[in-house]
Amino acid sequence: MDKDRNAERQLIILGMAAEKGRWLLVSVGFLINVCLGSIYAFSIFRKPLETLWGITSSQSGYPFMVFLAVFAIAMPLAGNLIAQWGPKKTAMLGGMLVAIGWIAASFSPNITILTIVYGVIGGAGVGIVYGCPIAVIAKWFPQKSGLAIGLTIMGFGVSALVTASLMKAMIDNPDIGIMNTFLYSGIAFGVIIMLSAQLLSFPPDKWISAGSEAISSAHATATFPTLNLSRQAMLKTPSFYALWATYTIGCLAGLMAIGIASPVGTEVAKLDATMAALAVSLFAVFNGLGRPIFGAITDRLGPKHSAMLSFILIFAASLMMSFFGQENAMLYLVAFCILWMCLGGWLALAPTATGIFFGKQYYAQNYGIVYTAYGAGAILGTLISGSIKDITGSYLDAFPIVAGLALLGMIIASIGLNPVKR
Repeated sequence: MDKDRNAERQLIILGMAAEKGRWLLVSVGFLINVCLGSIYAFSIFRKPLETLWGITSSQSGYPFMVFLAVFAIAMPLAGNLIAQWGPKKTAMLGGMLVAIGWIAASFSPNITILTIVYGVIGGAGVGIVYGCPIAVIAKWFPQKSGLAIGLTIMGFGVSALVTASLMKAMIDNPDIGIMNTFLYSGIAFGVIIMLSAQLLSFPPDKWISAGSEAISSAHATATFPTLNLSRQAMLKTPSFYALWATYTIGCLAGLMAIGIASPVGTEVAKLDATMAALAVSLFAVFNGLGRPIFGAITDRLGPKHSAMLSFILIFAASLMMSFFGQENAMLYLVAFCILWMCLGGWLALAPTATGIFFGKQYYAQNYGIVYTAYGAGAILGTLISGSIKDITGSYLDAFPIVAGLALLGMIIASIGLNPVKR
């Protein structure tokens, strides 16, 4: 904790009061998330891997699916590490694993080994790092944290905007190729995360009560309840299960869209490979913007109404793709922009809701459990899209299922997304 206090003092010595200096931590978290979010560009690897090893559409999605599942499983463990070690050391450990996973992937002889080293090791590293900036920002912004959290994790969403084009250029370069793309990416991500982790710190114990956003007004108390539930207490509330279920559905739709964005662009919308890669970059912009947008919406409207809005958009986009998506490039762009934006929205909505419903004292541990919904959505979304493609020959048949789940999400949100009663 002494190191955390020193970090806070350094911000003041540099001429910035804590209320302004904490925005530097948002920038640091944004940069870290740009590295972590490179998984969203994995669809760029799928076709080359299928050609390289002669594998199916389902098989090429295994590294993506396992990566996201392990990512989510590691989050609860990371919550405990953050509480014990602090965000700096925890992020350094995760950064090492991220680098190892990507670098080891470059030596993979087949899809099975790639899935293990990239999906398990790399996914665990991202799961350990991911919660660190969020936990830091949640404590530095005790009130109305949705916007700050949204800006922090926006880096994860816009990552593909940068990494998709760079990775495709490296894959297409005969002097680099697909496997060396894993190698060079792992080295770069590891260095950036390890250096950025040095700046992560929690506010001093007394900073909240002395800060300009201390929880003192009746309105603030209503927005952020003074009760702080432990992980065990949170698991006994209906609000947790409603949040977990709706988060799963929101992530299922978005992660399915991310995992199949490139092949749907070429096979369904009939774009060429270059245009499909550019489309992924466009979607990444909306994924990134969805985070501060829905973070701010959640600050204003609360989790329930924000979730309802997200599911309405997912429902509409899924029906449009299901009925009119074949060889319709414009509709493909619109629908996938919406789906990517809504996934970004959930990645800001859910952590903000965690603080609103269950308090900030045990935030890292609690959000680690809530975030397992992301892993469930990753597994279900990848299995649905890949299996239906292999069975029916078209990705479009997955969208009616997503539309139905969006309706279910609306029902759960309307009934269960409520603040915890005292």
